[in-house]
Amino acid sequence: MKKLEPGSEIDGFLVNACIHAGGMAHIYSVSYAQPQRPLCAPGFPMVMKIPRMTAGDGAENIVSFEMELQILPLLHGPHVPRFVAAGDLLRLPYLVMEHMPGHTLQHWLDQSSRPEVATIAKLGAAMAQAVHSLHQQNCCHLDLKPGNVLIQEDGNAVLLDFGLSCHAHYPDLLAEELRKAVGSPAWIAPEQIVGIRGDLRSDIFAIGVMLYELTTGALPFGTPATDAGMRQRMWMAPTPPRALRPDTPDWLQEIILRCLEPEAANRYATAAELAFDLSNPEQVPVTRRGQRLQGQPFWGKVRRWFKAAGLEYRPSPVPTEQISEVPILMVAVPHKDVSDATLYSLRQAVSRSLSTRPGARLAVVTVLSSSSSSSTDSSRSETQLHRNHLARLKQWAQGLDMSGHGVSYHVLESGDVAQALVRYAEGNNVGLIILGAATHGLQMQRWIATVPMRVARDAPCTVILVKQQLPFEALSQLHHDHQQLTEAGS
Repeated sequence: MKKLEPGSEIDGFLVNACIHAGGMAHIYSVSYAQPQRPLCAPGFPMVMKIPRMTAGDGAENIVSFEMELQILPLLHGPHVPRFVAAGDLLRLPYLVMEHMPGHTLQHWLDQSSRPEVATIAKLGAAMAQAVHSLHQQNCCHLDLKPGNVLIQEDGNAVLLDFGLSCHAHYPDLLAEELRKAVGSPAWIAPEQIVGIRGDLRSDIFAIGVMLYELTTGALPFGTPATDAGMRQRMWMAPTPPRALRPDTPDWLQEIILRCLEPEAANRYATAAELAFDLSNPEQVPVTRRGQRLQGQPFWGKVRRWFKAAGLEYRPSPVPTEQISEVPILMVAVPHKDVSDATLYSLRQAVSRSLSTRPGARLAVVTVLSSSSSSSTDSSRSETQLHRNHLARLKQWAQGLDMSGHGVSYHVLESGDVAQALVRYAEGNNVGLIILGAATHGLQMQRWIATVPMRVARDAPCTVILVKQQLPFEALSQLHHDHQQLTEAGS
């Protein structure tokens, strides 16, 4: 179909300028041809997307349009454009959606110098947050690349172009009709190359490619033009970012190379966990992966090749099931007026929750009141106070079996403990909160909104309230532990 002229009218929409002419579609700014009643007008600028359908265009153009037409109306939230209307596929296919302002990620890649590390982490965390929101709706994007990620002025990331996406509850037309690997060669994940669609960790691989390019200015696997060239990422390890950009911190290289692991099981299990690490770089556990300065040696490549030759790729569960199986757990540990029974009961509850959730991430959190922090004398700086409480949290967690689980420690400061815990859970995609139940009687709780009650009421996830329980034989040991915690926090 040829480009539309400004001033054309389609089904009540007035076509304005063409703002993007891509390989698979043209996008036009549109408005209503006739003034709309206030209750009917959407209240936001709109664009119309029309797929290219010339004789030389492949069947994937119309099939991907069908996929976007199927998926976009199902999505919601600040990370996707709002759906407005769609045209008849047989007469004139089009999609009208919200026009989202901002710069695509390509804007940062086109700069003459590489972004600062803090900027890279911020962009990556925003992308991961947006992708996690998509996965929570049982949708995998599967075509993430710089042109499909929009960063708004407030730092929010918006995902565009769902033509190659897959929704767990709807037919995958691309898999049924094309029966070949589809995706952008530089960003496609290894499992997509062999035909596995619907694994949320494929999107994590694509984020890793973009983080690598933001950091180094190069693509980790180049821009292959053949299937054989794309398959090399199944065994080829990219050059470590620190070898291309010496000021790359080891924690950032650790994150990037973990995203780019050829086996999906070795990547981050969820985008929420990736966003968590990018937002808390000081607590990223660095392995040999983050310390490498040279590429893979010859025999290392040979071993990876043999491993890849016998590898069977298996898709992850439905995205929401994967998220629920490997959540971020948060435990709120009080820092004052806490009994031995409470500390013991919290540890037992966390231990039980971790034992049933292999790979889950644990965030150990305490909240200091602003008044207690400001009342410290000059000899005890705020930094030292935080260090003391971090040591206290680590002391508390020593009794936990953390094999197979990531753990981090966080000291927050707020005049409202409940609000601080809820905000932390919202900002870090926490899936489960564990905290002690109120010790006040039921009569008192009718009149006072306790911290546990407010957290349970306002939290965006499941909350487990733990009652105090202490076996007699553990009393002496817990009393000793409590004395050590008190000394660490003083």
